[in-house]
Amino acid sequence: MALKKALPRPRVARGPTLASDDAYVRVRDLIVSGRLAPGSRLVEAALATALGISRTPVRSAIQRLRQEGYVVSDEALARAVPLVAPLRREDGRELFELLGKMESLAARRAAQLPEGERLALADRLTTINAHLSACAPDDMEGAVSRLHVLHGEFHRELVRSAAGPRLRASHEVMNAQAERYERVYSGLVAETPESVREHENIIEAIRRADAPAAEQATERNWMGAADRLVRVIARTLEFGGGWGT
Repeated sequence: MALKKALPRPRVARGPTLASDDAYVRVRDLIVSGRLAPGSRLVEAALATALGISRTPVRSAIQRLRQEGYVVSDEALARAVPLVAPLRREDGRELFELLGKMESLAARRAAQLPEGERLALADRLTTINAHLSACAPDDMEGAVSRLHVLHGEFHRELVRSAAGPRLRASHEVMNAQAERYERVYSGLVAETPESVREHENIIEAIRRADAPAAEQATERNWMGAADRLVRVIARTLEFGGGWGT
């Protein structure tokens, strides 16, 4: 029997999608790192020029970042101007508490992994935590940035190794938002030893295959981080509240 001629595949436009994804990553990195400060106006033309790309992918990136909570609008102005979302005490507490709920589920699953996978994960987390502990918080030239990287890597490794794709995707977005707070409120660096001890409790619960303890230890870690954030903000100030300045 003769085969029917195959219909031509529809052409998929990849260029614009890749350009908007690249713009999203680059603008998000500027926000997370603090180079785009909380409350800053996001002017499409200026961002496009700075990044060396056209305005269309920048516009798409801003829309996506708005959906994820990195960008807000000052509705008081005649035209809604996109702004880098402010860093406020209650928003930060809510974010950290949500991460605690989300990540505690991943920790429970981590403690239920087969023994080989579970112990290998515990070893990886132990290595990251040891590097975190070894950083000198008073070395402002390099250790502060390394502390942020290692702290984020500890939590990403836990989720990456035990969570499903939906949880991983949601965690990636929210963890990056938490990193904004950690980088801008540099006083959190002084709280590293307490965080390291909380990480140790998570690791030991995973090693013992104690799922309830792993879940509880992870949630306590994030609740503790929320309390530490509130203390630091109380000693400084909330950033980005003066919109339009």
